[in-house]
Amino acid sequence: MNYLQPAIAMSYFISPRFLAKLSVHITKNYLNLPLVKVPLILGIHGRKGEGKSFQCDLVFERMGVNVVHMSAGELESPDAGDPARLIRLRYREAAELVKVRGRMAVLMINDIDAGAGRVDQYTQYTVNTQLVNGTLMNIADNPTNVQLPGSYELEPIQRVPIVVTGNDFSTLYAPLIRDGRMEKFFWEPNRADRIGVVSSIFQADGVAPTQIETLVDTFPDQAIDFYGALRSRLYDEQIYHLIQTVGLDRISLRVVNSQEDPPRISTTGL
Repeated sequence: MNYLQPAIAMSYFISPRFLAKLSVHITKNYLNLPLVKVPLILGIHGRKGEGKSFQCDLVFERMGVNVVHMSAGELESPDAGDPARLIRLRYREAAELVKVRGRMAVLMINDIDAGAGRVDQYTQYTVNTQLVNGTLMNIADNPTNVQLPGSYELEPIQRVPIVVTGNDFSTLYAPLIRDGRMEKFFWEPNRADRIGVVSSIFQADGVAPTQIETLVDTFPDQAIDFYGALRSRLYDEQIYHLIQTVGLDRISLRVVNSQEDPPRISTTGL
């Protein structure tokens, strides 16, 4: 397979490097590789707004992978032990999906450093933080023996890869991110990646490829989400014209539960 060829999914651009790293990690965890230590967790880190989670979603959809999601907010709770139990429960749900649907599955934890990281010296490790780290380490070491509190099953479950995203993995518990448990992938889109992603963002607007390249080269230090926000702001003038035409006092009735057709906002010629 040539990993250097760009891939398009649902008109969205998938970076070839991102596709290669994530697809290999997922597939590798489902193969029987004797005497090979395969890390269960893939940690994708990089600066904010570079599309880490979105690229993951595109690859999952392209591969037909079932995804069980968790967010950083679920890694803390007023009740000690609940987040750790939830991780085990979600992991077992992903394993069950493989059994029931006959397709690969992953457990996806977004922004893990926001929920389990230590930002500065004033950020205390709570009981839940310790239990979350310990649980993820235990699952990484024993991926086919993940038990729920109060029960024990002798039959092994399906091994399921875990994918986590974050901005700064140096805030995480060091033993969790060590080699063997977690493979790290630093995501920093290069110029070709940026042009591909920005082209897909402005695809409906008919922006010429040369203009896309000029836009990317004009703002080389901006994160990917900058271009999405820029496109959104291009519609502000049309929307303000709609408000003036309809009237400030009637715009709510015009766009909410209106009997008229929805207002038409042009997506070309911006």
